[in-house]
Amino acid sequence: MFGTALIVFREVFEAALVVSIVAAATRGLAQRLRWISGGVVAGIIGAMLVALFADAIARFASGVGQELFDAGILFAAVGMISWHVLWMSAHGKAMARELGAVSAAVKSGSSPPSALLFVVAIAILREGSEIVLFLYSLSAGGASVPVLVAGSILGIAAGAAAGLALYLGLLRIPPGKMFSATNSLLVLVAAGMASQGAHFLIQADLLPTLGAPLWDSSVLVANGSVTGQALHALVGYDARPSGMQMLFFAVVLVGIGAAMLMQRRKKAPPAKMDRVASPQLG
Repeated sequence: MFGTALIVFREVFEAALVVSIVAAATRGLAQRLRWISGGVVAGIIGAMLVALFADAIARFASGVGQELFDAGILFAAVGMISWHVLWMSAHGKAMARELGAVSAAVKSGSSPPSALLFVVAIAILREGSEIVLFLYSLSAGGASVPVLVAGSILGIAAGAAAGLALYLGLLRIPPGKMFSATNSLLVLVAAGMASQGAHFLIQADLLPTLGAPLWDSSVLVANGSVTGQALHALVGYDARPSGMQMLFFAVVLVGIGAAMLMQRRKKAPPAKMDRVASPQLG
């Protein structure tokens, strides 16, 4: 039961991580709770659909359907989180100045509330589908249903509590600094998701490993430990990563960072030049 609870906790915490960061970063945005709640509901419905077609997904593409499905969801999540981070980087200061109302940037730019639904829905769908497929594989292997149910309930409760604690902690950060903090966390989450997506494609024999493993840190932090599971949820930690995983991690990390830097440079006001009075003749 503990093993099931730990796996479910990891998946729920990964989803709660994204939801908590997005909720904290957009506090004060009109109707954000409606869109975030809608994303949670949509993600749960998607996970239920995955449960109905779990057997067909597992058999798809010569037995690698589960890996392809997981990788696709992960990369979709990376895309949506990247978009959200860049939007927050552009409009975060305006939102910080006008907490409690829709900022002027939101009114004049492309409104993000609908994007919140997709970011949250993908996060819930991704983790929910992994839980469904994990429990499906355990059930197919002969695991006891009561044990699976008990472990799942324990894991969901612990993951939700951890997400709530993270959200309350983020609310203590001053608004001006909170957007930088949440953006940094989301960039790490997106890079970790890209690394995990590469891992699934390697399992499906669609990508080379480029060296496996690059190192082995199991002695310090094992994948199955509580710390390892928490780091996996946050940054896609793997005690024995392949070169391809680290390449995907670095590309997303550097790519989003470079896009944010370019965005800041475009918004930076031009340097003021002192006017030199020309001598008057005559």
